[in-house]
Amino acid sequence: MNHGIFRNQFLLAMPGRVGGDFANSVTFIAEHNDDGAMGLVINKPSDLAVRDMLAHMDIEAHVDKGLPVFWGGPVQPERGFVLHRDEGDWESSLKVGGDLAITTSRDILEAIGNGFGPSAYLITLGYAGWGDGQLESEMLSNSWLSTPTSEQIIFDAPAETRWAAAARLLGLEAHQLSGLAGHA
Repeated sequence: MNHGIFRNQFLLAMPGRVGGDFANSVTFIAEHNDDGAMGLVINKPSDLAVRDMLAHMDIEAHVDKGLPVFWGGPVQPERGFVLHRDEGDWESSLKVGGDLAITTSRDILEAIGNGFGPSAYLITLGYAGWGDGQLESEMLSNSWLSTPTSEQIIFDAPAETRWAAAARLLGLEAHQLSGLAGHA
């Protein structure tokens, strides 16, 4: 399978095939290369609010008090990742395709707290990672469905609707998908 083909795509956890924390998840794949893949789960809000996280970091927090930090995945859960429109010049950013970037430096959090951050963003703690060939193997076992990325889904759709909205990008409804898929 060609490396890089899942970069800047959504992965939808297939019903009945992926369990645990990844059940019903939508993962934005930021990187896919010969070493593996890295992504952020975008539809699993945590109990932590962005405002509280910023206050804990001694950063002013002029943000909506109901805005959640998301569970981005099980790898490095103590580390923050900001998925955002590719706006601004931040210390540690990865351009991930289209108009999107991921930033891990404190400067973007300070800008967000002060109301000068990117026009759209989603903050996660942790990320999802796959070793070399692992994602391809999981795709072949029908664990994930790959769809195009949509900024509207990432930044505007309510978290609980993101899985179904991403499936609709392929013209599918949730009831049409089953974890019992086979191989021809």
